[in-house]
Amino acid sequence: MDKIDRRILTILQADGRIANVELAEKVGLSPASVGERLKRLQREEFIEGYGARLNPHRLGLGLLVFVEVLLDKTTPDIFEKFAKAVRLAPEVLECHMVAGGFDYLVKTRVADMAAFRRFLGDVLLTLPGVRETRTYAVMEEVKRDGPLPV
Repeated sequence: MDKIDRRILTILQADGRIANVELAEKVGLSPASVGERLKRLQREEFIEGYGARLNPHRLGLGLLVFVEVLLDKTTPDIFEKFAKAVRLAPEVLECHMVAGGFDYLVKTRVADMAAFRRFLGDVLLTLPGVRETRTYAVMEEVKRDGPLPV
């Protein structure tokens, strides 16, 4: 990956719908060269995909919540069962195994606190191995969906 590839990735993070011709102009290459670079960047998995960023508030999902999850056991089979189950929960936007005082950090978006309470009781606490949770409701989103520093 060279300087031009990095420039292409930076531009695409800001505008994933940019026309190939315009992208080529911005990086100083022909559209054909940029097209080949894009194919290679996708093949080598620097680019994972394309999509639209949606406004969660307009969709009625105004409450962002992070939840620490502590499992009752930390064994490979429990980790596997938990991970498999959490991948099937559409309310879970992100889930990360972490080092520290708990096992997983879960990110979810729901309509309001009542919806979160339902999610907690009906989904999160029913996942395999969950012993304890700690909830952090977000009061203000200071920065979200920032681009990766390339």
